[in-house]
Amino acid sequence: MTQPVPARLPQRADGLALAALLFAGLATLSAYGSTRLVASALAGLGVTGGVWQVLLWLAMAATALLFLPALRAMGESRKAAVALAAGDLVTARIASAAARDHGWLTFGWGAFALIILGFASFVMMNDVAVGHTFFYLPLIEDKWWQVTRQFLINNIFIFVVAEILVLVWGLIVALARLMPGKAGQPIRALAILYCDIFRGLPAIVTLYLIGFGIPTSGLPDLIVPHIVGLFTDLSAMTVAEQRAATRIPVTWWCILALTLTYGAYVAEVYRAGIDSIHWSQISAARSLGLSYMQTMRYVVVPQAVRRIMAPLLNDFIGLQKDTALVQVVGVIDAFNQSRIIASNAFNLSAVTIVAILFVVITIPQARFVDRLIERDNARMRAGG
Repeated sequence: MTQPVPARLPQRADGLALAALLFAGLATLSAYGSTRLVASALAGLGVTGGVWQVLLWLAMAATALLFLPALRAMGESRKAAVALAAGDLVTARIASAAARDHGWLTFGWGAFALIILGFASFVMMNDVAVGHTFFYLPLIEDKWWQVTRQFLINNIFIFVVAEILVLVWGLIVALARLMPGKAGQPIRALAILYCDIFRGLPAIVTLYLIGFGIPTSGLPDLIVPHIVGLFTDLSAMTVAEQRAATRIPVTWWCILALTLTYGAYVAEVYRAGIDSIHWSQISAARSLGLSYMQTMRYVVVPQAVRRIMAPLLNDFIGLQKDTALVQVVGVIDAFNQSRIIASNAFNLSAVTIVAILFVVITIPQARFVDRLIERDNARMRAGG
């Protein structure tokens, strides 16, 4: 006959509660020092408005609120000790768990407050020299639209067009790499070779080779005039007009380079999603008479796409950021424009504008994909 397992005594949280209380005090002192530093720097700049003073006091008061969960952790810890001494294990466990929750709550929000205050102190250090270097508000206000305009015209345009092409091209390559049978072996070999080459090449190298190499080779001058000539009478144009009509903008070569680079990455993401679908679904579809492409179109790919939304977002964020590399072939994008402004003004605040723009368009995408994943998970749990 087995012996009954003795009930495990609840662990007390006295040490964690005391550490949380001390951490709340340390965070409040740090907040006081940081707000004094920021106030002194603002006063040195002649900024003594009441709004800034109120904001600084609110920051320090918000940090001092950390004492509330810390004190509650101490109270719950004492309650657990009293219950444990009285032999009430259930109450002791509940109180100990509550004490730990409040203690970790203090540490979590305390770390958040210290990071924010540390960043504010960093910006205000050396008589606001750091702030002037990266966040010089008059320059940001003056050059904001100039940088944003290039961002909309070039970066956003390149990103949107390349993303659409990458979605289609990556799926084609993934399906080619999964082509079944001996007849599909050469197609699989070409797809594997393509993925290996373009995943190994840095994006900036591909951009340079395609953006400079193909136009310099003269190949477009041999092919494009014949295509344009089918729709336009080139003989009625001057030489300059013919060149303008048949010249492919550098922006499109950049789109081609980014499509080839990220198409290899996205193809692997597609392939992982397709491979995650159980083989029995493919067998069932083929047994019903569906061809390979019909099976992929109606059965496998729709399920695979639902599983790879998060990895696809990571690749598209990388594609979005790599649009800043087009400046190597002379495209005046937002980053190139900000570099010109920074070199003329001897200040990096224009580059900060570019950083803000990229972050602003990235965060909504991430939250949108999170929402799609949550909705899909809820539908799957409901049996939809």
